[in-house]
Amino acid sequence: MKQQTGLSDKTILFLGAGSMAEAIIRGLVHQQAETAKRITVTNRSNKERLEGLAQTYGVQTEQDPDRIRDLAAQSDLIVLAMKPADAPAALLAYRGLLTDKQLIVSVIAGLSIEVIRSLLGHDQLPVARTMPNTSSSIGLGMTGISFSEEMPETLKQLTMDMFQSVGETVLTNEDNLHTLTGISGSGPAYVYYFVEALVAGGIRGGLNAEDAKALAVSTLIGAAAMMKQTGEDPAELRRKVTSPNGTTQAAIEMLDRYSFKDAVEEAVLRCAERSREIAGTIDSNARNLLNP
Repeated sequence: MKQQTGLSDKTILFLGAGSMAEAIIRGLVHQQAETAKRITVTNRSNKERLEGLAQTYGVQTEQDPDRIRDLAAQSDLIVLAMKPADAPAALLAYRGLLTDKQLIVSVIAGLSIEVIRSLLGHDQLPVARTMPNTSSSIGLGMTGISFSEEMPETLKQLTMDMFQSVGETVLTNEDNLHTLTGISGSGPAYVYYFVEALVAGGIRGGLNAEDAKALAVSTLIGAAAMMKQTGEDPAELRRKVTSPNGTTQAAIEMLDRYSFKDAVEEAVLRCAERSREIAGTIDSNARNLLNP
């Protein structure tokens, strides 16, 4: 197993036990099984969910609010993984409890570093705001990461170690997380939508659904691997398989007729815009809690 020098001796508390929390836990435990003993997972009411995580990964679980507060005060790294709508009120329970020696990692969409610090009552808390995607659940995720100002390099590395256990990472400024959401955060859904269309086209052309899906998925995997392994520009790779007046050119011309490229670009930008809208609502709700 790959060794994690940074996280190997850290105590980790997950506030929230959803699918992204599980993906991170799976990656950490896969890299180093001993990590499970130092991970505690919490949620408010779903005891069955916690029991399942404990059985599957060997992590510790807790639901008692007082005990969770004690764990939060003692943990080296705290992962904020509750639902966005619940997060502002939930974080107030830990206000004034945490110190600048701890690392706060948020996977909560739409909640800014500034507001996280305000809710927790400490404007110097080291906070890493992240945007993973669903492919993290199989270890092939892409996570965008933004750090609070003056984050120590050691804590930055801890964050990188955590998300590199479930895929790859890219560092960006906080505002760019919205655009990143439009590409990698929501991007898997666009890909699935494209595959739906490929399969539908295959079926219209006479293939059965099973064969059409197998062809579409394998083609997608191969094309993605080609881009990753060769490092070539996707436009150049496309040109290499597009012979003049050939079948691929005919298909590309049809995609252009329906403004395929423009539609995808606009989808990315609209997704980013919606991300900003949602973030504004969540931040506003949080500020109302702080200043009723």
